[in-house]
Amino acid sequence: MPNFNASPLLRSKSAIAGTSLLLLSIIGGDVYLNSADKEPQYPRVIQADVEQGMLEVVRSFPAPSGLTGWVLSQAGQHSIAYTTQDGETLLAGMLISEEGKNLSAEHEAQFVPKPDFTALYSTLEQSAYIAEGELENPKKIIYAFTDANCPYCHRVWKALQPYEKVGLQVRWLQVAILGPTSMTKAIEVMSAADKPAAFAQLALDHGKPWAAKAEYSAESQPEIAEQIRSHAQLMGQFNIAATPGMIWKDAQGKLQVKVGMPRLSELPAITGLAEQATTDPALLQYQ
Repeated sequence: MPNFNASPLLRSKSAIAGTSLLLLSIIGGDVYLNSADKEPQYPRVIQADVEQGMLEVVRSFPAPSGLTGWVLSQAGQHSIAYTTQDGETLLAGMLISEEGKNLSAEHEAQFVPKPDFTALYSTLEQSAYIAEGELENPKKIIYAFTDANCPYCHRVWKALQPYEKVGLQVRWLQVAILGPTSMTKAIEVMSAADKPAAFAQLALDHGKPWAAKAEYSAESQPEIAEQIRSHAQLMGQFNIAATPGMIWKDAQGKLQVKVGMPRLSELPAITGLAEQATTDPALLQYQ
């Protein structure tokens, strides 16, 4: 397996800045062909993993400073990496131009295949979501994966409250991925007679002392626990690896996915509504 430990920062026409990356993979490509068997032959730093089926190469492309760029795939997850001219070194991280431009981001936008989540959208519509905001005639619908122990989910909830008052409907999908109390809190909300009220109260109580109750355990509520687990599986199918995760259709009807706390300035585009002012001190850092 290639060693993806951070390497020293390189400076010339470009630079590789070490980042925390997922394991890389590789599928096809039209370089390094063996004239005898015509099978793809890749640089030695990745060839063994390709042969073992651990890595797949989607494609290669020329990169600055004599580097070769690679679109890599593993278990459906794509990433960008680079190899040196001699094929001896693989560079994982951001490729930064002399002007400070993030070339890796540009390469990702240009070369990485865009996932199509259209078929999954109907699964979202059939999920056990909790709807907040405008229920009768929403101007926009957003789906949001949330964990009760996630502080960023709490901030997204607070940031979207003004938009809910002017026509937004948010369909919250409970997941339990952040500690043992996540499941119990989610079951408490999902088992309530008034789920939106229970969800709102849990949000308002975020960060306050909380005691688990036996009647809200996965063992006592197996069907609800399974719904929550199915939400986490659905979240993974949308390539959302952390909470919060939001999914919506843009003005052209295309599905969009956002992972993490958005900037407040992004909310009008996400919601399709006019910007709503906030004075909440917890949100001002996201202006």
